[in-house]
Amino acid sequence: MEKTEFIWLNGKLVKWADAKVHVLSHALNYGTGVFEGIRVYQTPKGPAIFRLKDHARRLVDGCAMMGIDLVFDGKQYDYESVMKAIKDAVRANKNTDYVKPCIFLSGEEVGLNPVGVPASFAITCINMGAYLGKDADNGIKLITSSWQRPDYLCGPAGAKVNGSYVASCLAKREAIRQGANEAVMLNREGHVAECTGENLFMFKHGKIFTPAVGESILQGVTRGSIIQVAKDLGYEVVETAVTRFELTTADEVWLTGTAAEVAPVTSVDGRVIGNGKPGKISKAIHAEFRKIATGEDHKYDIWLDYVN
Repeated sequence: MEKTEFIWLNGKLVKWADAKVHVLSHALNYGTGVFEGIRVYQTPKGPAIFRLKDHARRLVDGCAMMGIDLVFDGKQYDYESVMKAIKDAVRANKNTDYVKPCIFLSGEEVGLNPVGVPASFAITCINMGAYLGKDADNGIKLITSSWQRPDYLCGPAGAKVNGSYVASCLAKREAIRQGANEAVMLNREGHVAECTGENLFMFKHGKIFTPAVGESILQGVTRGSIIQVAKDLGYEVVETAVTRFELTTADEVWLTGTAAEVAPVTSVDGRVIGNGKPGKISKAIHAEFRKIATGEDHKYDIWLDYVN
């Protein structure tokens, strides 16, 4: 990760080192915040934010679920002003490829009661590069985590709530310790849910399968994009329950996510997927995705929000 110069905080651009909150902020102590991760791509028309409208809508919806009012330093925000703020932050920083807006309870409070605690809105821009490493395009390794994906009874699984990602951090640490790139997290039924920050896809019996929304997954923005792209390329996509057996015996497996984009998987729990190399289906989908994100395929221009 490469830092940028400014962070947008409650309506003002402040120097990176000056963007601070108190150690007793409610979000720091109890995880009461909602965030998004959004990619920024260079196009012939300048920087473009990929599917900004969808990310901003999920951020606002997540705040509604958490009961966080969009009032920061006395100013009321809405869906449109949230998008404008994200654009302003990207515009103010050079070499940005990833932007992370986070709305969180910043008030100093000890205790679990979040009612009446003031909130803050921070937008951080960075240059992330390849999230899963420079060699991710050549295939990554997965292990199945011992940590379960939190379901809808544990919290709002459909929103990116800060505290919900503790389980993902534990699973990610587990994967790294075992020499893998990522960890598969199962739901309480033992079905495949998702990885620590990515959705899962597999190709088997001539069809593309991905865990359904009801399997305690995050309904990823990139996931939705890849489903549409795959269908437009002529593939049948089935959203359903997926077992570990089905995953490990698939012809191809790949991950999707804002940070990871499209990442082919070459082994799961030490079992080789396909021929142990990135498959032609994921390659084709990834190639088309890159064309879309960089403004080469104008059929999907509605997915791009240009900064300038």
